Amino acid sequence: MSLSVLRSAARRHPLLADAGIATLVALACALVLTGRTGATLEPTDALDWISVAVLPVPLIWRRRAPVLVFAAATGLFIVSQMMGAQSPAALAVTLTALHAVARYRPARFAWPAAVITVLPGFGNRIEDGPAWGAFAAVSAVTVAVVLVGVNQRTRTAYLMALEDRAQRLEQDRDQRARLAVADERARVAREMHDVVAHHLAVMVALSDGAAVTAASAPQRAADVMGQVSATGRQALGEMRRLVGVLRGTARPEPGIRVPQPGLGDIDALVERVKAAGVRVSLHREGMPGEWGPGTGLAVYRIVQEALTNTLKHAGPRAEAEVWLRYRPESVEVTVVDDGAGRVARPAGVRDRHGLAGMAERATAYGGRVEAGPRDGPGWRVHTSLEVPG
Repeated sequence: MSLSVLRSAARRHPLLADAGIATLVALACALVLTGRTGATLEPTDALDWISVAVLPVPLIWRRRAPVLVFAAATGLFIVSQMMGAQSPAALAVTLTALHAVARYRPARFAWPAAVITVLPGFGNRIEDGPAWGAFAAVSAVTVAVVLVGVNQRTRTAYLMALEDRAQRLEQDRDQRARLAVADERARVAREMHDVVAHHLAVMVALSDGAAVTAASAPQRAADVMGQVSATGRQALGEMRRLVGVLRGTARPEPGIRVPQPGLGDIDALVERVKAAGVRVSLHREGMPGEWGPGTGLAVYRIVQEALTNTLKHAGPRAEAEVWLRYRPESVEVTVVDDGAGRVARPAGVRDRHGLAGMAERATAYGGRVEAGPRDGPGWRVHTSLEVPG
């Protein structure tokens, strides 16, 4: 049986392990008492054997209460000596208890216990004469036992600290992974909402227009349905890319997760909304800087959500204006519509999802979305995104 297996079993059953140690110490004391080692000089009696059996008993609880065990072992040793029992190896019991104090308690308990262990020998040397060699040997062994116990305690504390640190790092890693997954899910959910809401709104508006003109202008209705088909295909393409991200099958270029629309796609977005019936005018001021794709995507989605809301709530007869004001380190987005002449109402609970998505995108760039009814008919969306150069 290997040493690691024994250590593992001792950790699982500490009381049994300490009972085994007490038994071994008792056997060692009994072996010395038989006289085979030459340490026993006088004939033994029943009291000697009783002391050999009783002295190691407290060692059974050496891990649970090492200080009390040391005190009990020392007290029993003193009592046995006062009763005249001879136990040449009784010091082994005291040293084993001392090791437990140094191993399982701070050093402030171990060194006083070491002094208590060697103090009787010091008194005997003063009474019996100058035989200091044995006293020095016992003192050296006592100090060595304390140092071994303190070293084991320090090593165990170090290993426990490493295990605790490794566990905390693993928990932190798992938490970061869960947060990353939640963030990615929220991002994909936001993208899917924008894609589905916008394209479905456009398709519904186009389909309604085709239904109205089908009888009087079949060719125009056919053209409109062609636009519905193109819009649906574009929506399916974007949905496939998003689903590819969820499944892990997307193969974007290095540094880009998936192809996403940006500032250059806003014109096509405006034309698509125009085809659905909304009269949209696009105005730009300044030139965008060398910004990453994330900024362009945020601006595109905010404009897309604002125009989608115009199409859903104001209808295809509304008129809207989109203003993009580029600054060196910011971009200002304003989308207003006339509500088709109707006064807008504050957003309801069902309409908060799209507004929350715009707010999240703006917050990522230090901005805040202002969305609400205008003075008079219509709706206004305004935000300013900070984009460091």
